[in-house]
Amino acid sequence: MKLTTKLLAATAIVSATSASAVDLEVTHWWTSGGEAAAVAKFAEALNNNTDHNWIDGAIAGSGGTARPIIISRILGGDPMAATQLNHGRQAEELIEAGLMTDLTEVAEAEGWADIVNPSSLLDACTYEGRVYCVPVNIHSAQWIWISHGAFEKAGVPVPTNWDEFVAGAPALQEAGIVPLAMGQQGWQQSIAFGALAVGLAGVDTWLAVNRDKNAEVAAGPEYARVFAAAADARELARDSNVQDWNLATNMVITDTAGGQIMGDWAQGEFQVAGEVAGEDYSCLPGLGFNEVLDTGGDAFYFPAIDDPEVRAAQLELASLLISPEVQVSFNLAKGSLPVRGDIDMSSANDCMQKGLNILASGGVLPSGDMNLSPDTSTQIEELMAEFWSSDMSAEDAQARYAAIIADAD
Repeated sequence: MKLTTKLLAATAIVSATSASAVDLEVTHWWTSGGEAAAVAKFAEALNNNTDHNWIDGAIAGSGGTARPIIISRILGGDPMAATQLNHGRQAEELIEAGLMTDLTEVAEAEGWADIVNPSSLLDACTYEGRVYCVPVNIHSAQWIWISHGAFEKAGVPVPTNWDEFVAGAPALQEAGIVPLAMGQQGWQQSIAFGALAVGLAGVDTWLAVNRDKNAEVAAGPEYARVFAAAADARELARDSNVQDWNLATNMVITDTAGGQIMGDWAQGEFQVAGEVAGEDYSCLPGLGFNEVLDTGGDAFYFPAIDDPEVRAAQLELASLLISPEVQVSFNLAKGSLPVRGDIDMSSANDCMQKGLNILASGGVLPSGDMNLSPDTSTQIEELMAEFWSSDMSAEDAQARYAAIIADAD
């Protein structure tokens, strides 16, 4: 009864301000095959359930390419109606400048605080007690995706953790298979480094560095092991001559690479290719050691536009994005976990079920975007790009990393 009352109240808010059809330009960086299939679920929901029109504003490239374009447009007075960003601190300055639409009335009417799980996702959308974005999924980065076909060709067992993966690498190389697929971009290499840190150094150590900004721990023996492992991973990926993450994923799908350290959005590519989790590929959260997930992911923000019809349409879209039906359809296609804790995901594949079980058990971490400023994250990505493309020693890389953490804001 309580939920029904809240939903009716939310409907009243939107209905009271809704008007004629509005074209809503929505910017995002979901352009791979799996991502495009997923974002189409959002477009269908808006086009089929309202009089408004989804105008797709896909920006080719990663978030690192798209975010500066998105922010520049908003600051330059040419805002889109809605835009993807990651939940965290990426929109903080835009909110402070009054350039983002306040969604609090819809969030309160629909009881987002009661349905968003974990609550940190909504906290990351909240600034000074007001809600400015709608979280749409939970993406975690601590995974390695393993090709069964590659290891079968090499004649070695499919590994169940990172150490077994490294041990099997020589056999993969003898079979002409690249052990580790890795795109040549700093953000991908930074994800691999972060996954190694969680898997090898452990949760408490990771939190000390990323949450508490403890530079002594970053310079200490636990992270020395992580940097040594990153140097090993760099060698295993030497022949991975691709740029984009989805091309690296395709190497795993086609059995030309043994595995890829990448976030769970890789699942969308496996699904489009018709691959079956547990049969064609394996997924190891925490690299098979520490089964925890960071609760990063995507959220949609709505730039402030001085037009009541556009604002009403923005609120309708915000409500749709977090609705039960759309949460199921989108996340099944995306390979991500839903932000709602009250929907049926029994049709999810084996890898998604692993993630759901970890989420249910409380094995979650705050994402880097929630802990580190965009400036600090960029510095780390630049360091990783240099490290992976050179022969920089693990010791030198660790010293530079500790210095970044020491100055982190």
